[in-house]
Amino acid sequence: MVPSPSMATKILCIAGPTASGKTARAVAEALARGGEVISVDSRQVYRGLDIGTEKIAPAEMRGVPHHLIDIRNPGDPYSAGDFVHDAERCIRDIVACRKIPILAGGTHFYFDALFHGLPPETPANAKLRAFLETLPDADLYARIQQQDPKRAAQLDPKNRRRLIRALEIIERHGKVPKRTALPKPPYAAEWILLEPSDEKLRIAIRHRLEETLAKGLIEETRRVRTAVGDARLAELGLEYRIIGEYIRGERNEASLLPALTSKLWQYARRQRAWLRKLRDETVSSGS
Repeated sequence: MVPSPSMATKILCIAGPTASGKTARAVAEALARGGEVISVDSRQVYRGLDIGTEKIAPAEMRGVPHHLIDIRNPGDPYSAGDFVHDAERCIRDIVACRKIPILAGGTHFYFDALFHGLPPETPANAKLRAFLETLPDADLYARIQQQDPKRAAQLDPKNRRRLIRALEIIERHGKVPKRTALPKPPYAAEWILLEPSDEKLRIAIRHRLEETLAKGLIEETRRVRTAVGDARLAELGLEYRIIGEYIRGERNEASLLPALTSKLWQYARRQRAWLRKLRDETVSSGS
């Protein structure tokens, strides 16, 4: 447990790579401890992104209230700042009901924003954006890797909107600036880090993808694409981006499972890097 002041609000945080069992563990802990779950997932906030995000079904909640799921339309933006605002409100409300807030999910920069604050505001740079829009995703990501490797490791190399925003911030500050603490109540966070072996995680990722495809991920992607268009679809995660390529005739159906498995494994490795850093920090802090 991360050391915190004696009067700090107690919360439980469950983190791990994709397909590691965070959702089921959060429900089990909520039932055992008398808690409510706050989703820490940048895509489950969106209505209609159910299969591709492995959104928990009402029956799977087992009566445990879940927060920050289905609160935005997929075409609307939702930022780390929005999450911090909403999560702090949920924590206050849950504690007022004498229950424990359980934050569970794989969007680790949301955890970072909640505990460490947000970078200072950086205004839009229209001239720079116009130039960056002319570059392919690979070039944008390479620029971030060169100028701020730590930030690059946290980004999806295909999320064009976030790549451009990161470069906009780097242009103004030299690199993504250090976050400043927000005026928020302190938290005494107990962490449960789910770290399955490589073999188990690979099997779980492939099994999950097989299930999502069987449940109708292609049809869901068609609906989302109709609602938001191709550019926004690509920002909603690699599952929707790769299925979108199939829908547009840019890849065949046989390539979907291998491509998705490979990309999700790469994503899981980035998540694990964050978990290792968190584990090292909690150990070094004397927990």
